[in-house]
Amino acid sequence: MHAVLATEPGGPDVLRLTDVPDPEPGPGEVLIDVAASAVNRADLLQRQGLYPPPEGVSDVPGLECSGVVAEVGEGVTTYAVGDPVCALLAGGGYATRVTVPVGQVMPIPEGVDLVTAASLPEVACTVWSNVFMVAGLRAQETFLVHGGAGGIGTMAIQLAAAYGARVAATAGSPEKLLTCRELGAELAIDYREQDFVAEVKALGGADVILDNMGAKYLGRNVDALATEGRLVVIGMQGGTKGELDLGRLLAKRGAVIATSLRSRPAEDKAAICAAVVEHVWPLVADGRVRPVVHASYPLAQAARAHSVLEESSHVGKVLLTTRS
Repeated sequence: MHAVLATEPGGPDVLRLTDVPDPEPGPGEVLIDVAASAVNRADLLQRQGLYPPPEGVSDVPGLECSGVVAEVGEGVTTYAVGDPVCALLAGGGYATRVTVPVGQVMPIPEGVDLVTAASLPEVACTVWSNVFMVAGLRAQETFLVHGGAGGIGTMAIQLAAAYGARVAATAGSPEKLLTCRELGAELAIDYREQDFVAEVKALGGADVILDNMGAKYLGRNVDALATEGRLVVIGMQGGTKGELDLGRLLAKRGAVIATSLRSRPAEDKAAICAAVVEHVWPLVADGRVRPVVHASYPLAQAARAHSVLEESSHVGKVLLTTRS
């Protein structure tokens, strides 16, 4: 099969399309003929040598895919050869074939085409698990997401709004701010020109914050929390070490939670995927939540797709397709 690999740690130019042995499904696994995958920040870090895959996971990047079931392993009864599916992966998506535990395989939501479905697994599972399962966002609460026009942000805005929360989002350009508003953000904050802390405090503070910046925003995020607010950190684009004023956090009876999806056990991922199928896919099927795709590139142009993500010029997801 064909797969994209990094020849060495470095920039996008180290990505090469090469031939590798076909994978075979083990017990409880599904082999998927990949139609498309999607580019995530974790893939960029892996390419740079900063985020190696978990032990036993393929060196091929790619945390999600869509495609058609090609073969099922022993004990798999929920899917059959020929079924269109999408899947949450620990790696291996930048390829024409991939194996995945059956619990991380999901049906494609009604009304979504096979290629576009690749934009959904990672963002849907990330948002649902962190915002709803971990932070417990409820209707009428105020929710803040940083990077509202990115892949995770566009999903987070829509899901929070669909479940009745007041949504605030940060973004860095007029186009991206408009996208946030169109997707359901009541407040769209230009982080280059505005102080998100002051803007969110004017709403009474945020009950839940979904943050991809890490250390850079830690103190300001705590300032922006409402009483009993929950800050969930899922990325470290702004560094790994920050100063936390426990007095301020204690006064708000707040919580800071740092989580990762990729390294969770398969049974945890299976539970998250099942919850996404139950709670998110119906919203996609009826149009209240929609995939947001910026662009699609052939698998051989993975370097170009990585450059687009690094430039932060995209709105929504960037896909890699195996089909011309």
